Amino acid sequence: MYPETFEGFAIPSAKEWDQPKRFEFKPKPFGDYDIDVKIIACGVCGSDVHTATGGWGNKNWPLVPGHEIIGHAVKVGSKVTTVKVGDRVGVGAQISACLDCPTCKDDNETYCKEQMDTYGSVYPDGTLAHGGYSSHIRALEHFTFPIPDKLQTELVAPMLCAGLTAYSPLVRNGAGPGKKVGILGIGGIGHFGVLFSKALGAKTYAISRTSSKKDDALAMGADGFLETRVDGWSKEHEMTFDLILSTASSNDDFDLAPYLSLLKVHGKFIAVGLPEGEGWRVSPQSLLSNGCLIGSSHLGSRKETLDMLKLAADKGIKSWVETIPVGEAGCGEALRRVHENNVRYRFTLTDYEKQFK
Repeated sequence: MYPETFEGFAIPSAKEWDQPKRFEFKPKPFGDYDIDVKIIACGVCGSDVHTATGGWGNKNWPLVPGHEIIGHAVKVGSKVTTVKVGDRVGVGAQISACLDCPTCKDDNETYCKEQMDTYGSVYPDGTLAHGGYSSHIRALEHFTFPIPDKLQTELVAPMLCAGLTAYSPLVRNGAGPGKKVGILGIGGIGHFGVLFSKALGAKTYAISRTSSKKDDALAMGADGFLETRVDGWSKEHEMTFDLILSTASSNDDFDLAPYLSLLKVHGKFIAVGLPEGEGWRVSPQSLLSNGCLIGSSHLGSRKETLDMLKLAADKGIKSWVETIPVGEAGCGEALRRVHENNVRYRFTLTDYEKQFK
């Protein structure tokens, strides 16, 4: 008998952010373009922690996090054409958009005014969307992606948010042969920045406060490493970078000026990290010497997701992942360790069949 309700591990409240509890929930009504996915793995994202702690202002409890989902399609809507029952598929951090506005039609559905996050959003019928620390997810076809056979389940899961968050701005801002790219912050997103920047053909430098991750960054393929706590760290490289992708998740003691000085004339500083708090202060003088540009990026389009997965399969790109069994204990431990930056460089929850019969 097909389940009318799904099960997951939900955060009860911000005070209990690392104490998820088993939770039964009803998904939104099934539509013609919907796909039900029986989950087999899910990445653990920094966004899960920010949401669970209430740091990003979440008010909807209990809530099942998780938006780096891999599973098998077990039910498909009558108008679905890209997925069939049994296919291994992925669902990322976006679950819906209008798909009809000029933004959506220009492959920018991640910027649609009606875009919905995979968990924490509220559907028009009032149903709260829950994520991938659960038995199943009901997802729109447009945001459900066939996974290439060559990609290993636990390694591909984190690409669906962290990977895409790095890949999209790299592609959109010209990372490729003949370009020099800096990846600021070597964490979950940053390590994908190094992997994808190199795969796209750019000369790639890892940028971090200390040298603790230098060996890892070089093993990922970085051409160089800049340690920002060393006096004069930026001098040799001033006005030589075409692009800096900032994945930094902290504002503490962060002075933007020396990073901007690395950029060529009209070079770009693209921020994808989302620190809590008020953000950075930028002096106009810091922009003047090279006319540099500051921007940001949100996830990526369906087209970019499919291109990223193909690139990963073609180039044999492997995420740096630790696995942990899904469950109340496993989810809680993963959230705590991500909060403490105690993972290199991404968690994937596994062993779903042991929790959800």
